[in-house]
Amino acid sequence: MNDVMLWLRGFVPQPVLAPWRERAVACLGACAGLLFTAWFSRLTFGEANPWFIAPMGASAVLLFAVPASPLAQPWSVIGGNLVSALIGVACASLVPDKSAAAALAVALAICAMFALRCLHPPGGAVAFTAVMGGPAVHELGYRFALSPVTVNSLFLVAAALVLNNLLRHHRYPHPAYPPGNRHGATDRAPAERLGFNRADLDAALKDHDELLDVSEYDLEQIFRDVELRAWRRRSGGARCKDIMARDVIVARPEMTPAGAWMLLDRHELRALPVVNEHREIVGIITLRDLIASPDANPPQLVTQPFVSDVMSRGMQVTSPEQTVAELVPLFSDEGFHHLPVVDASRRVVGMVTQSDIIAAMFRDKLESAGRA
Repeated sequence: MNDVMLWLRGFVPQPVLAPWRERAVACLGACAGLLFTAWFSRLTFGEANPWFIAPMGASAVLLFAVPASPLAQPWSVIGGNLVSALIGVACASLVPDKSAAAALAVALAICAMFALRCLHPPGGAVAFTAVMGGPAVHELGYRFALSPVTVNSLFLVAAALVLNNLLRHHRYPHPAYPPGNRHGATDRAPAERLGFNRADLDAALKDHDELLDVSEYDLEQIFRDVELRAWRRRSGGARCKDIMARDVIVARPEMTPAGAWMLLDRHELRALPVVNEHREIVGIITLRDLIASPDANPPQLVTQPFVSDVMSRGMQVTSPEQTVAELVPLFSDEGFHHLPVVDASRRVVGMVTQSDIIAAMFRDKLESAGRA
């Protein structure tokens, strides 16, 4: 009885977790994308029939509602629709019975899309249309695969490239593979050396034995975010203001590079926040910024007259209330060595370094052992 109830629950609609803004973007994007595709297709083909095919509506759902899906990436859309159209036309010409031809076309299209790594569900509708589309489609023959199928697909993907990147905070196409070690070495990123690794994920997916509509890279990122949130909850949420250095040595924009070098050398530092007269951060200067010729002995300093000429202006900062757990990826994966801590007015109130993070994690480990 319990198995039956569990099976019946599968018919209950699952909640859609997308926020309202994402839903609005999906609706507006699909409308605009299809209008653009229809307009450009009509402009290209005139009133030739067919100049626009129904499966593009299904492609639009994927491209604008779930653009991170592997099924919605450019090669999936263009390659999936193209190969499905070719197979549909071939089946229509070789199999006399339309029902048998349509069923065979969809089956072979799925097989081909798997083999070519361009699985796209609307491709099945394209193959079906190639068989059941009527005289206008049959008259085109294999030209149907080029126009309207491939042309429609290209126009729709072009619209998705523009609209998804303009209206959403994430990129399209969606990256399917991890960026790798930032240093160009073969080691895994620091955050991946403890906890689960990619081999564990691959083994779990193999045991799951089912196609998931999400990339392995996305799954890995989600799991690591879960790990980070769990550690944050266990650690009690230590914040920057708890671990930061408050007596921060700073540089001024009008200071000379030699003056900044002397400050770094005297205090044995690697970076200085650059602040204006109100102590508001305007940049950051590092040892690397000051050295013009690292191979020289002694190192040759830059020749620019002021720190403002060589400092980095697009610096990463943090706030006193940000948790230590949220900073870990910045230090471990992004390669930061130091982060200025600023208040709401962007005045420098502290500095957090890798050493501070390590000390905070070590203290948390000791406290956890003591509680145990």
